[in-house]
Amino acid sequence: MEKVTILWADDEIDLLKPHILFLREKGYEVFTTNNGDDALDILKTRPFDIVFLDEQMPGLSGIETLSLIKNSFPNLPVVMITKSEEESIMDDAIGTNISDYLIKPVNPKQILLSLKKNLENKKLISEKTTFAYQQQFRQLGLEITNNLTYVEWTEVYKKIVYWELELEKSHDEGIIEVMKMQKEEANQVFTRFVENNYIDWLSGRAKDKPVQSHTLMKEKIFPLLDQSPGLFFILIDNLRYDQWKVLQPIIEEYYRVEKDELYYSILPSTTQYARNALFSGLMPTEIEKKYPNYWVNEDEEGTKNQFESELLGEQLKRFNRDIRYSYTKVLSLTAGRKLVENLPNLMVNRFNVIVYNFVDMLSHARTEMDVIRELADDEPAYRSLTLQWFEHSPLFDVIRFLSEKKINIVISTDHGSVRVNNPVKVIGDKNTNTNLRYKTGKSLNYNRKEVFEVRNPSEVFLPRGNMSSSYIFCRRADFFAYPNNYNYYANYYRNTFQHGGLSMEELMVPVAFLKAK
Repeated sequence: MEKVTILWADDEIDLLKPHILFLREKGYEVFTTNNGDDALDILKTRPFDIVFLDEQMPGLSGIETLSLIKNSFPNLPVVMITKSEEESIMDDAIGTNISDYLIKPVNPKQILLSLKKNLENKKLISEKTTFAYQQQFRQLGLEITNNLTYVEWTEVYKKIVYWELELEKSHDEGIIEVMKMQKEEANQVFTRFVENNYIDWLSGRAKDKPVQSHTLMKEKIFPLLDQSPGLFFILIDNLRYDQWKVLQPIIEEYYRVEKDELYYSILPSTTQYARNALFSGLMPTEIEKKYPNYWVNEDEEGTKNQFESELLGEQLKRFNRDIRYSYTKVLSLTAGRKLVENLPNLMVNRFNVIVYNFVDMLSHARTEMDVIRELADDEPAYRSLTLQWFEHSPLFDVIRFLSEKKINIVISTDHGSVRVNNPVKVIGDKNTNTNLRYKTGKSLNYNRKEVFEVRNPSEVFLPRGNMSSSYIFCRRADFFAYPNNYNYYANYYRNTFQHGGLSMEELMVPVAFLKAK
């Protein structure tokens, strides 16, 4: 392994010989100079790993030298060392992107700590994270198999996402693979748990049941609305919990997260079913019966979610919330910019709902566009692309504006998505729906062991296309493929993000309550 090379520039370099000897004994290669001009010349002769730079030198000052170093070597770490504790000098140095700031007299241990922090930080974090997960691995495994309640499952899923994001920083491929296997095991047990309890949750037989799509407004949003002079509910379509966690740090510059919870999407975990249920406060068959003009069946022409505003209005009326409200759906960049312009006009409303559709479009685009496939090749890249979009989106402008106005917000979603990799064969007639994670129809042919089947749709409040219609749902990372041209479609859709079925990622989704700072 090559030695770490250090350039130390200080006009009193002779007085620092003990420090330099200490570093050389520790295996570092140290080059020295007593002025900024020579430091710049030396940097051109060979690569260096880090620079220690005195702030007060004759000729070029430390700040001037720092600026010139950053112009030529923008990624080279520079540690500023100074006798002065003046805040303005610190501000100048930090503004020029230093890596560390030490005040004389420095001792060898301070120098060593700064080196480790700047050059070995990633390695040390990786090793510490790997060790911490290894310690938690067995405990998490025991929890997964411990006959959990729906609340305990949300806590387990939060832990899994936490470790998934932490281990993403690690370069240990082995431990990352172990995490993936543990997540797959959790998904296997979770899907069995939902299959055993889902009908009881909806029928009222269960003593304890989770907040689901159709009860989210009543249980979580309306009580908050009653306490607020104004509330914005922002629904980002198809936002998974891990995606929320990567957005949270930049949102927290403007908002304090009061609560960060998970609720359960209904099945099918798609926009047509879950989001209509959320805004209506009703299950699909109840919408179909109570508001037939607002429900569009699978086999009917037209957009399946074109009446969300009307359904929201009906739910507000049903629960005696006679308030002024708005509903805005954003499907494009232009629509997002128009929303930002219109925000001052929305301030008169007690309740404002924004549906933002980018993440869902990203999921579909990743399936259909080779460029997006390459940009979001795996889970970390998918999260990263979500973050990059958000940082430059009108939605981030919306959140900053609302923060300035001290408006509380709720951020949530209607369902998540899962990265699929295992094709499951199904045969259906021409009227069978096209979704890859669930199928409904009258003549479905499939292996019953490979799916979660609902032979009587009325038990789960789902519309019946005809008397013999049933629903089947994929579990975990499965997806449906027809026997015709099977290999082509199996390869085309493998490793794409889909929704509609049964997995932790699709069903346990975020609802976060934020208070303006």
